[in-house]
Amino acid sequence: MTVKHFRLIAALVTSMVFLLAWSFPIVWSVLNSLKSDRDVLAYPPKLIFSPTFDAYRDVLFGSSSILPNLVSSFIISIGTTVITMLMAVPAAYALARLRFGGKKFAGFYVLTTQMLPPVGIIIPYFLILRNIGWIDTYHGIILIYLSFSLPFAIWLLVSYFEDIPFEMEEAAYLDGAGRLRTLWRIIIPQVKGGIAVTIVFVFLNAWNEFLFAVVLSGNTVRPVTVAMFNFVSVEQTLWAKLAAVSVLAMLPVVLLGVIAQKNIVKGLTVGAVKGGGRR
Repeated sequence: MTVKHFRLIAALVTSMVFLLAWSFPIVWSVLNSLKSDRDVLAYPPKLIFSPTFDAYRDVLFGSSSILPNLVSSFIISIGTTVITMLMAVPAAYALARLRFGGKKFAGFYVLTTQMLPPVGIIIPYFLILRNIGWIDTYHGIILIYLSFSLPFAIWLLVSYFEDIPFEMEEAAYLDGAGRLRTLWRIIIPQVKGGIAVTIVFVFLNAWNEFLFAVVLSGNTVRPVTVAMFNFVSVEQTLWAKLAAVSVLAMLPVVLLGVIAQKNIVKGLTVGAVKGGGRR
């Protein structure tokens, strides 16, 4: 066996170990969601059992149905993503391309918003929303989510806009296109991979967020991440139902990743294949 073959095998084994470590919690959740309450608590754990969909039926159509919570999560996540992208794309383009007074300060301000610890700002957020009557509302939670998703999206998109050669814009201007038309027809199609990556990350952050949701939501608006704790109490934890809710909460994220996979890969590698725009 040559050194090259040995390195290839070692890399393959290492990759498999990391893949198994990453996928084990997901596989274990799926298995537990298909077990009965008795099988879930069996010791040693059962790997061979009679699968049942009772847990899924209970969490979807039972007295503790999470369907309203899934709807709330979709409304919050989609609303946050749409508004974030509508604001982040022009803002990132301005920071990457335009020259204006206070540009460096604006970029630094956007960056510093990402440095604030969530625990340190959650109480001010709660007090502000309570005073204006936006606690336990969709627009209140979406507004708070925008405060950390928008700066993240702007800084993520800036790097993609900077990779677009200036010659493309100059050619569009010579053809009589204005700045907005150039942005819509020329620039955005070139960074659609980066936009897809940003959409996925913004949606993921909004979908998976828990800390702000548990404080700012209530009985009217309760995302699925908060609703999971309906199956955890002092007396007992309903592991099968909790696993079923976890699997259902993962499905939209997995589907989104599969649908946008091509653009995500392109967006993540665009910086490696482009030499960067001329400034």
